[in-house]
Order: sequence, then C-alpha cells, then structure tokens
Amino acid sequence: MTNKIEAFGRNHFRLIDLSHTIYDGLVTYKGLPAPLICDFMSRESSKEHYDGGTSFQIDKIEMVSNTGTYLDSPFHRFREGKDISELDLSSLAELDAVVVRVEGMPGRAVDRETFLPVDVRDKAVLVHTGWAKHWATARYFEGHPFLTEGAALYLKEQGTPLVGIDSLNIDDTSNGSRPVHTILLGAGIPIVEHLCNLDQVPADGFTFTAVPAKVKGMGSFPVRAFARLGAKQ
Repeated sequence: MTNKIEAFGRNHFRLIDLSHTIYDGLVTYKGLPAPLICDFMSRESSKEHYDGGTSFQIDKIEMVSNTGTYLDSPFHRFREGKDISELDLSSLAELDAVVVRVEGMPGRAVDRETFLPVDVRDKAVLVHTGWAKHWATARYFEGHPFLTEGAALYLKEQGTPLVGIDSLNIDDTSNGSRPVHTILLGAGIPIVEHLCNLDQVPADGFTFTAVPAKVKGMGSFPVRAFARLGAKQ
C-alpha cells in the first residue's frame, strides 16, 4: 500500500514523500525476486558483545536493484554509461520540477502532445498517471501507462535533467523494445519509476530530489524521492 504523505513545516517549506516503502516480500516487478529483509545480528544476540544493558540491531537485506521506487542511471541501459555512483548530486537533488497530469486519459500511451502545453524546459518532469493506486496488487503489473518514443525525444530536446513516472515502467512492456529508456539514458537523463503521491504535489513551483546510495557498478538503485514545496534557501 502506498505510504502516507510526509509533510513537514520548516522555514516555510514542506516535504512530500514520493516513495513507496520497501518491505520483506514486496514484489516491485513481476519476474524479479522480492527483497529478503532479516536480522544479521539481533538485539538479543548482540548483548554478548557489549556491556550490560547495551545492545544493537544490525539488519540484512537481499534484493535486486530495481526494488521499490528506484532510479535508473545510464549504465542500466549502456555498458559505457555512468553508473549510480558516478551521477552528480546536482543532477539528482533540488531540481526545479513540474508535474504533468495524465490520470484518466484515454489509452495508455503518453505522447509528445501531452507535454506541449507545459513549460518543461530544463525542469525535471514527473508524469502523474494515477497508476500508483494499484501498487502491491496484481493490477499494477498489467496495462500500465507509458511514454512514447516521441515524448522521450521531445523531453530530451527540452533539456529536462530527469524524468519520473508513477507507473510500472516508463516504457511499453508489451514488447522487447525500450525506446524511452534508450533515448533518455542515452542522453544522460536519469529515470525514476514507481513514484507515488504525485496527486499531492502542485503542477509547478517545487523541487524534486531522488538520491540513491553511492554504489559502484550498479545501474539502478532505490531512492527516497521527495518534493520540496517552497523557495530554495
């Protein structure tokens, strides 16, 4: 189930959590294994290593990189592309952003024309399809909305630094072609999939952050994505 919105009042801005919660057994993408989350060292077993009354919990997680809300780097698609550890923080944090709303549209394909009325130039673009309402259900894996090749080309031309979507995949998965991943990642534009709570974010006037752990040799990794409503400090 989609986690609740986290909004905090700090110096006249709010943070809205746009990430799904990762938990033991969660299936993010059909065919990929769910994460295994367990104790490496429990509080009880740790007591023998410390003085009386002192204990610690050390956890262990085994998962594929495409789990929960995650970011794709160019290395996900291209052998010579930047991996997660090589992405500049400036390309992932405090990005001026817009939400493009397509929930309830006829059909599944989000084409170039959808973005024409919105000023997307040099802004992170988050596509609100409403598909997150199906998260953690069988429905989530079938018939999801996606971007077309034309839409990807347009966003690339507009200089968007990042594209996100609250859907199973930014590409159509009914065949083996992945033009949106190929175009965006080929241009060095990271992709964030499986967002949520985009209905709580305004169309513009906010920043977007989605930073993964700095892991070498990985093309994708979970992120804690969030929107910041309010002026940059």
